[in-house]
Amino acid sequence: MGLSLATAERWVERWELQQQRYAVDREERFTVIADVVEHVTAGRTPRPLVVDLGCGPGSLAARLVRRLPDAEVVAVDRDPLLLELGRTHHADAARYVDAEIGTPGWTWTLGLDRPLDAAVSTTALHYLDRDTLLRTYRQLATLLRPGGVLVNGDHLPQDATGPAGIAAHVGRCRSERQRVFAQEDWGSWWAAVADEPELADLLTERRRRVPFLDTGRPADLPLSAHLGLLRQAGFSKAGPVWQYGDSYVVVGVR
Repeated sequence: MGLSLATAERWVERWELQQQRYAVDREERFTVIADVVEHVTAGRTPRPLVVDLGCGPGSLAARLVRRLPDAEVVAVDRDPLLLELGRTHHADAARYVDAEIGTPGWTWTLGLDRPLDAAVSTTALHYLDRDTLLRTYRQLATLLRPGGVLVNGDHLPQDATGPAGIAAHVGRCRSERQRVFAQEDWGSWWAAVADEPELADLLTERRRRVPFLDTGRPADLPLSAHLGLLRQAGFSKAGPVWQYGDSYVVVGVR
C-alpha cells in the first residue's frame, strides 16, 4: 500500500512538533540557516545548488525553497521512512537521495552536475564520530565552490574552558518558556508510527537497514572540535553565527 499525502502530512506535522523538544528555538535556527544561504548565493547564480545533510522528512529543505524558490536542493538521509514522508509531503522541495553520510562513495549518489553553493544540516551531524566527521567535512570541501558554505545548526557542547552547564540551562529555560516539552517526545512519536498501517512496510525496512538510528548516541564533540575539523578539512573560515544556550548555527567558508 502506498503512502497517501494525507497520512504523510499528518505524520510530518507531528514530527515538527516533537522536534521542537530537541532544538532550542528551532524555527529561528532554520531562519538563520536560510539567511546565510541567501546571503552567500545572492547575485551569484540564478539556481543555487544546496545539499541538505540528514534531511529527515524535509523540514529544512521545505523552508529553504520557500525563501529561495529557484534553489535546487538535494536532500540526503539514510532513514527510508523519513525520506518517504519527505518525498510525499514535501515533494517539490528537494530531490531526495537515500545514502549514509560519511560512508565510502556516498557523495557520488548525490548526482551533482556542478559545484555546491551550500551544504546545510540541522540536528544530524552530531551523531558522526571525529574521524567520520573530518572525512565528511573534507568531502564537502571538495564539492563546494570557492566561497561556498557549510551551515550546520545543531546542539554542540562547549569544551572544558566554557560554561557548558550554564549554556545548557539557558537553552532549557528558553524551551520551557516556549512550552515545547508539552509535545510528544522522540520515543512516543516512533511508538505511534508503529500503529500506522500505511507506514508498516517502511518501518520494517527502517528496522532492517538502520537499527543504529534507535540505539546510536551522539558523539558529543564540542564546538571547538567542529571548528578545528572544519579548518583541517580545508575551510578557510569557521565560526558560529548564532547561538542560544548550546544550540548553534556554525558556518564554514570554503
